[in-house]
Amino acid sequence: MLDRLSVKAIRWPLAQCAKQLDHRGIKANQVTLLGFALGCLALPLLALEQYTLALVFIALNRIFDGLDGALARIQGITDAGGFLDISLDFLFYSMVPFGFVLANPEMNAIAGAFLVFSFVGTGSSFLAFAVMAGKRGIDNPVYKQKSLYYMSGLTEGTETITCFVLMCLFPNYFALMAWVFGVLCWFTTFTRIYSGFHTLVDDH
Repeated sequence: MLDRLSVKAIRWPLAQCAKQLDHRGIKANQVTLLGFALGCLALPLLALEQYTLALVFIALNRIFDGLDGALARIQGITDAGGFLDISLDFLFYSMVPFGFVLANPEMNAIAGAFLVFSFVGTGSSFLAFAVMAGKRGIDNPVYKQKSLYYMSGLTEGTETITCFVLMCLFPNYFALMAWVFGVLCWFTTFTRIYSGFHTLVDDH
């Protein structure tokens, strides 16, 4: 829901950083892989309840995720790069709640499992429609410079990262936030399935 606003806010600084990386011969896929590696460091830190430090690596992962896209727009967007980026993004998203579960299984396990379950819904509906949109040549009017069709929803990347930040700042409330955000994710899933189905039927 907020992605179109956040993208506009960070587009210029990311583009300037991407130009410097391009001058140094750094490739977009290298930035993607490095960002994922940095994000993976958040998992053991969450498990050890080092939430502030974990938040640093979560933030770095998201910064690098923006950088690889800006760099790809300079060097040329590819299907392989888009595939790598979105695959690692969804792995990262599911890894964060798993870290909280490891930190406190008794309090967080069921809520964390529900949140990951909800991520499967948002992720599968997002990717399934992207495949069909690409097959039928349906263009996204908002995110024209993406390698995949980005289907909007109540819970997009900006909302998810905001939730992760709040969880790291207030870890004792992880379970409550996981339940609430999971419900919002299911609202996104159902609306995506409904609108996606009818879009494909009407486009037939």
